[in-house]
Amino acid sequence: MTTTAPRRRASISDVARQAKVSVGTVSNVLNRPDRVSPATRERVLAAIDDLVFVPNGSARQLRAGTITTAGAIVLDVSNPFFTDVARGIEDRLEEADYTLMLASSDENPEREARYLRLFEEHGVQGLMVVPSTPDVEHLEALRARGVRVVLLDRPSPVDTLSSVAVDDRAGAAAAARHLVDLGHERIAFLNGAHTIRQCADRSAGLHDALVELGLDPGEALVEITISTLNADGGQSGTEQVLGLADRPTATMCVNDLTALGALRTLRAAGVPVPSGMAVVGYDDVTFAGELATPLTSVRQPTHQLGHRAADLLLDPDDVVEQVTFQPELVVRESTTGVG
Repeated sequence: MTTTAPRRRASISDVARQAKVSVGTVSNVLNRPDRVSPATRERVLAAIDDLVFVPNGSARQLRAGTITTAGAIVLDVSNPFFTDVARGIEDRLEEADYTLMLASSDENPEREARYLRLFEEHGVQGLMVVPSTPDVEHLEALRARGVRVVLLDRPSPVDTLSSVAVDDRAGAAAAARHLVDLGHERIAFLNGAHTIRQCADRSAGLHDALVELGLDPGEALVEITISTLNADGGQSGTEQVLGLADRPTATMCVNDLTALGALRTLRAAGVPVPSGMAVVGYDDVTFAGELATPLTSVRQPTHQLGHRAADLLLDPDDVVEQVTFQPELVVRESTTGVG
């Protein structure tokens, strides 16, 4: 009987040789990619993928099974939504004596890829990731190398990866019905790029509800794309709304941070809320109900979202499962007024 010797694990020198660069350049690509030209970086990354390279220190730890660490990559950890999700993850991991490594991708695919490589190098055994792009092929490859992966706050587009998400179409539709029930027939929507799954789904949910209610979305909805999904983005989007000749009477915001910027801008412009402009947020983060004008918002079960994602990651059977939570509209004074 013949046996086949196991394939030697690729080294950083192998990567450097194949990419025709120095070992130092490979190290920079892994740890300081901003120091390497895009063309060289792409060549090194192609060699890493081709050789299925994992740094040796991490490989020893993974083989020994001595590391009990999970990682999470979210879009922006400073966003209270992701802070609450991370707490849910942490609480579940603590039950299993795991520690959490947390990072923000800032919706940047290169930054996400860098953290994925760093986490793998440091022996992280499982990852929960909010993908910065719809393409998850790189996460499937990570799973194929033995790292457990759960998509966070995204439904999985493939049957090889587990996911935990919220039905954003339903949440946005509930907000639209609420505004129309209050008499609003022209609504502004401050939204991010549709390449972000939540942004696309929330836009679709608004359209669904307006059609259902007999309104033409082309006339009833003014969607304004903002560059940052935070208070500054809410401010710039609201300034555009206020400059419209046919001004909407309500503004739906893609998240509560955006709504915070919208409320700030309306106050500075002397526009009363809700009589001059009703405002709805999304996420129902901690501060939403504590504002001077408490914010109507679509509540997401943030702690449950994180807790369930970690639960899937720790599943001893490693079963692929898609979990979807339902959101809830929380009505406050930013749409209904006092009393």
